[in-house]
Amino acid sequence: MPTTAKEVKAHGWDELDVILFSGDAYIDHPSFGAAVIGRILQNMGLRVAIVPQPNWRDDLRDFKKLGKPRLFFGVTAGNMDSMVNHYTAGKRLRSTDAYTPGGKAGFRPDYASVVYTQILKKLHPEIPVILGGIEGSLRRFTHYDYWKDELKQNILSWSGADMLLYGMAEYPLKNLVNLMQKGVPLENLQTLPQTAVLTNREIPLPKNKNWSDIELFPHEECLESKEKFAKNFARIEEESNKMSPARLHQAIGEKRIIVNPPLPPLSEAEVDFSFDLPYTRQPHPKYINKGPIPAFDMIKYSVNLHRGCFGGCSFCTISAHQGKFIASRSQKSILREVRQITKDESFKGYLSDLGGPSANMYKMQGRDLSVCAKCKRPSCIFPSVCKNLNTSHQPLLDIYNQVDNIEGIKKSFIGSGVRYDMLLDPKASVEEHNTHNKYISELISKHVSGRLKVAPEHTSDQVLKIMRKPSFNLFKKFHKIFSKINQEKGLNQQIIPYFISSHPACKEEDMAYLAAETKSLNFNLEQVQDFTPTPMTLATVMYYTGLDPYSLKKVYVPRTKEEKHNQRQFFFWYKPEMKKRISERLKKAGLMEVNKRLFGKTQHKNKNRK
Repeated sequence: MPTTAKEVKAHGWDELDVILFSGDAYIDHPSFGAAVIGRILQNMGLRVAIVPQPNWRDDLRDFKKLGKPRLFFGVTAGNMDSMVNHYTAGKRLRSTDAYTPGGKAGFRPDYASVVYTQILKKLHPEIPVILGGIEGSLRRFTHYDYWKDELKQNILSWSGADMLLYGMAEYPLKNLVNLMQKGVPLENLQTLPQTAVLTNREIPLPKNKNWSDIELFPHEECLESKEKFAKNFARIEEESNKMSPARLHQAIGEKRIIVNPPLPPLSEAEVDFSFDLPYTRQPHPKYINKGPIPAFDMIKYSVNLHRGCFGGCSFCTISAHQGKFIASRSQKSILREVRQITKDESFKGYLSDLGGPSANMYKMQGRDLSVCAKCKRPSCIFPSVCKNLNTSHQPLLDIYNQVDNIEGIKKSFIGSGVRYDMLLDPKASVEEHNTHNKYISELISKHVSGRLKVAPEHTSDQVLKIMRKPSFNLFKKFHKIFSKINQEKGLNQQIIPYFISSHPACKEEDMAYLAAETKSLNFNLEQVQDFTPTPMTLATVMYYTGLDPYSLKKVYVPRTKEEKHNQRQFFFWYKPEMKKRISERLKKAGLMEVNKRLFGKTQHKNKNRK
């Protein structure tokens, strides 16, 4: 896509149909949303340009340089919520931005979707602005904003955009464009699936006989009542996890946001279509002398196998954006992309990842989809693996085998996180169990680049229950298997567990026991993070309200800087400079046994303690 007037002219165009604005640098790769949207629009015969990381501080020339599009402006903050991109869990400004050349910070504003939209509406009030991307998607209702510590209104009311396409939006976009091309005014397009629009509160909802309707508590009532805000979330999450969800609507002042139900999960052919578009898989040439783009370098030689995640973790936004139901690519499409990678002159034969939101959910769905149609569980694997879920890993093993046989591939690694709870499901059928064992062996012996990522997240069963994650005992079982296979194969590999501190329900003593548990497994933790509340997650609602949205029971939440610091420090008990402070905290709390396990003379090596 062109990015300047000169490049537009080189295409032979004197007018543009759509102009996209993105908070990320422009990388023409299927892992970057703006590139996908641009390629979809090009495939429809439209003349499309993109303005990546426009300067919002100067005379706004970046917002004027390409003129006005015939159809609409498209706006996205980029592949991340701009506030998560900008700030740490401690609300400190980050010094880098992985989606900018050279990793430089400062090339996008806070709340980029809102800032870009407001500028465009001021300059060109007559041209529609269509919002998309994860920032807009997860802010589609009244939501808690951690960085301002307040409830914010839906992003359409806040930004002034004309429509939001939420989730993975290729097909909602195609529907919208087809109708706009036929001359249908945007104000008449209020019943398109997977879109959100703002209407007058007093006007009846547009008719659609196929949808049921659920009205949420108004924005103003949420401001007055944390319980009502929590109840809203429970309804939103329930509907998000249904095969046939309702249309949701919420009043705000004299307006009403209407969020239409999503389209059904994409078919294999539909997913393939998106991934098989003619991407160059490279950053725009304008960045050649501006330094590498870290986010691109990380995924340059990786291949995405599927979309969606049925894990339902409390702190994760994947299912709220991509959906719970898995949409997988065909083997043919995956192998075509791998062969394209092997033709890259700088490719050395090593794929960094064959994965997805979770590494091992490819091709998985319910055996009987009529059972899934009645289900509203947020997770198919918590508190236990659903007996209707087919967890056979054979399709994934077939992919690994086919990829490894492609000329030019020396090794294919799995960089995405592995869900070991499915692999260790005691209720799996004999056939599934056999594929689980085969997958574990294949994964550990052939597809680990020295370090395997898994995410137990915590060691306390009480905290894990709130997180919707399995017991830590299951991780210890998987760790034993990992060690055994490494020993048998003569491999020197590490398992890298991810953990979170300060999650709702987590107390300081839980972190103390986490330190002792992980020490007993000989871990010096590296992959750790302090819980960051992000819009539209269960854990964020708990953080703000102090309530479980489903039971409305109180949940302990560590909120102050001191509480969060006291919890986080336990990750680093092994550092000499931390010993005195942690030991004093443990003694003060009466946790002498934990103090002894961490700092006593007796060393407990290779022992799994309960």
